Amino acid sequence: MKTYRAAVIGCSRIGGFIDNEVVGREGPSMQPPSSHGGGYFVSGRTDLVACSDLREDVMKEFGNRYDVPKGSQYTDYREMIEKEQLDIVSVATQPEHRAKIVIYAAEHGVRAIYAEKALAASLDEADAMVDAIERNGVAFNMGANRRWSLHFDKVKEIVDSGELGPMKAIVIYNTSSLYNSGSHAFDTVLRLNGDQPVEWVQGNLPDDSMVEGDTLLEDPVGEGIIRFANGVTCYALDTGLGGSYQVVCEEGYITIINDGEEFDYQGPGPLDSGGRPTIVAREFPEVKAVSTVVNIVEDLAHALDTGEPTRGGIRTARASLEMSFAIIESHLGGGGRVDLPLGRRNLTLNRARAPRQPRYEV
Repeated sequence: MKTYRAAVIGCSRIGGFIDNEVVGREGPSMQPPSSHGGGYFVSGRTDLVACSDLREDVMKEFGNRYDVPKGSQYTDYREMIEKEQLDIVSVATQPEHRAKIVIYAAEHGVRAIYAEKALAASLDEADAMVDAIERNGVAFNMGANRRWSLHFDKVKEIVDSGELGPMKAIVIYNTSSLYNSGSHAFDTVLRLNGDQPVEWVQGNLPDDSMVEGDTLLEDPVGEGIIRFANGVTCYALDTGLGGSYQVVCEEGYITIINDGEEFDYQGPGPLDSGGRPTIVAREFPEVKAVSTVVNIVEDLAHALDTGEPTRGGIRTARASLEMSFAIIESHLGGGGRVDLPLGRRNLTLNRARAPRQPRYEV
């Protein structure tokens, strides 16, 4: 089977070393490897041949970990793309810097891109990324990992089978910060609801002091209500219960606890003495734990093999970002409904922060 030449831009935590920070916290949705570099390194479908980062010390450690020689380490990602004849590129930078790199890669021969979440710093940037990806026929996935989790696949399979009746609502129990955590949560909801388009959003920011004009000085915490075109409603809450969701159907529900460490699966039971329907507990099927990062990489390889679309895609990535911005815009407008697509596209995340240092050892 063909292998593809891959490289990572942004070699720090999620690019290369996040596994050192999550030892002992592995679960159904966080099996190693969790870094981009690790995914390419262990997949049989890719050869990790190059890397790029502004910090040479970080690249040196990345190269030592993943056998990338000094001559294939670049401080200028454009030089790397020009010289290395890459098939797949990861863009594991912060969102403020992601759009220009993705667009450059798409317009200079890279055939597939794996970008971290959230997609971009603004919707204007996201729109430009959609244009570049689609115009150049580039396969694309974003690192919203639950989309590639076999546990979340099983939830979707049960719901789609109709055995619980029509889906009515999805509850996110912890949106937290909209860019970092919310992008995971919103993509998960999109996946469970068949990537249906959003009609409107109502949102609230407990603290909006980071919004100054058209600039977001920090990643805000937010919560809200999201209505989809198929009538399903998402209730996005900020409760602190990370990794927990509930899919509510007409005849039962599935609660996902700690990203699939536990499930509360309730299906239709017999009628009660008054002839009313009941629900009863069911055992959730056993599912193998896998690395979602390897699944993302191999989904891109499959797209290159066949020309078929990826499971994610650039428009889905933009849709999850627009949900975050819609919560912000609703809050700024007094908490009323805002229709999608949003009119304002230039609200931009621009944080004044130094890059975080990766942990090189466990």
